[in-house]
Amino acid sequence: METPGGLFPKPGLSHSVPPKGRVGVRVGGARHLSVFAWAPPPDLPGAVVRPAPRGHEAARTTPERAALRRGGLGSISKMPDVKENVPPKEPGGAESGFCKPATSGQTEENKGSPEDHHSRLKGEVNSSKLSSEIGMDHNFHLEEKIFPPGSLENKVKETMHNAFWDHLKEQLSATPPDFGCALELLKEIKEVLVSLLLPRQNRLRSDIEEALDVNLLKQEAENGTLNVAHLSKYILNMMTLLCAPVRDEAVQKLENITDTVRLLRGIFQVLGQMKMDMVNYTIQSLQPQLQEHSIQHERAKFQERLNKQPSLLDHTTKWLTQAAADLTTLPPTCSDPPDSSSVTCPSPSETVNSPEPLSPTMVLSQGFLNLLLWDPANEEFPETLLMDRTRLQELRSLSHQLTILASVLLVASSFSGNVLFGSPQFLDKLKRITKGLTEEFTSRPEEAMKTVSEQVSQEIHQRLKNMGLTALSSDNTASLIGQLQNIAKKENCVRSVIDQRIHLFLKCCLVLGVQRSLLDLPGGLTVIEAELAELGQKFVNLTQHNQQVFGPYYTEIIKKLIVPAQVLETKVESL
Repeated sequence: METPGGLFPKPGLSHSVPPKGRVGVRVGGARHLSVFAWAPPPDLPGAVVRPAPRGHEAARTTPERAALRRGGLGSISKMPDVKENVPPKEPGGAESGFCKPATSGQTEENKGSPEDHHSRLKGEVNSSKLSSEIGMDHNFHLEEKIFPPGSLENKVKETMHNAFWDHLKEQLSATPPDFGCALELLKEIKEVLVSLLLPRQNRLRSDIEEALDVNLLKQEAENGTLNVAHLSKYILNMMTLLCAPVRDEAVQKLENITDTVRLLRGIFQVLGQMKMDMVNYTIQSLQPQLQEHSIQHERAKFQERLNKQPSLLDHTTKWLTQAAADLTTLPPTCSDPPDSSSVTCPSPSETVNSPEPLSPTMVLSQGFLNLLLWDPANEEFPETLLMDRTRLQELRSLSHQLTILASVLLVASSFSGNVLFGSPQFLDKLKRITKGLTEEFTSRPEEAMKTVSEQVSQEIHQRLKNMGLTALSSDNTASLIGQLQNIAKKENCVRSVIDQRIHLFLKCCLVLGVQRSLLDLPGGLTVIEAELAELGQKFVNLTQHNQQVFGPYYTEIIKKLIVPAQVLETKVESL
């Protein structure tokens, strides 16, 4: 039967860790300090942590039946187990099926087909990406994908869901009632409840098995005595025992629903959230083990490819060679005069020309920084970072956005000083305005900055007026607008200086860490300290994880790049 199992977000890791005292459950990106509302019976000793099989990944949240498996209770083995090599179902195959039997597995004819090979390859890539995400993000968590209210995807999803529940209502309202779909729903709910049990929680498991015994329910359905409403109340009571306190309110709201079909629909929704809570808590608890597994997994996969393709490190070698050359070459200085008297161009000695001999760490850090300036047209991207290319592009885009934002704030502050910028509320308002108006900066920089200059100058004028201060003169207003519009030019010196300082900050993050780098921010960056902290942490997480995975390869390459004299002076450390 195709049931609305897709109402459950289907997380893809199935480890189990029993809650011990207070635990942080991440829900929708926020951390809720919670105590699981479950009192262990006296016969329940501490649970054993068992890592899940390799290859589990986050599943789709479109309406398709959750693939629930029934394993041992030493782990969260009842959580949805999404196979790597199972291609996604067609969008229409969920609730519109109306209790039709699920199609059988692969036949002999289509085994080994190109489509099957493609799905296996896709599964392997997705598994590696998930592994990498967990490895580099200490706060990694799974979330249900929510489509925008007016989107086509959301309309299709809602249509299929409504059709299913309407069909169920028709079946239960018939004379005599048809319990076909209801039995399948109860069976799936039972599997989900069992999947949320902790190891050795035998008493509750036996209770659920007895109350929702499939064979007994079938007999009652055949005799016309199946009481779906009564079973729904039992399910609610069990959910109250198993859910975290953060879900108590949602479960309590369900208790006020009298319509059986609406109640079942609400039960499915909350059970899906409960499954997500458990999986995210498990991921959080096993983060060190998952990170180590991620490192070993990615390195092993890369070594397999390297064995088949010895030239696989050619682009990586070229990338590190360029990084070593950059450390021995002075960068060009900023020749244009600054647009604001408060900004001066840094001298080359501020960023490079260190007397220290090159080391693998220095070369690799420079290489990572160069990736933020990578030409998209250059296809010789380092092989060891191909999986992270999209993330690096996102970081580059974020760095560029912060450059524009800080440039606007720096120019604006030079015309109003601490009188206005001493107010956090005013600063936040200018940030929101600038961020919103520069979303299309990449495609239309001049138009974007024209709008920004007009809006920012108007906000400054209005703020000064509200505070009873002297407004900007017409000449100062024209100068402010002109300097803001000039930020659209790549050669603008304010923009160039801010860009250099952001890259210097990121370099410090690689060497000193994010928190120490934030202690002494260069001028013009203090107004975006929070945004820089987020950027720096993402960059450090990515580079550290990549270095842990591919450090041995980088060490061998860089050893050959450092001149013999430097090798004699300093012991080349391993990355």
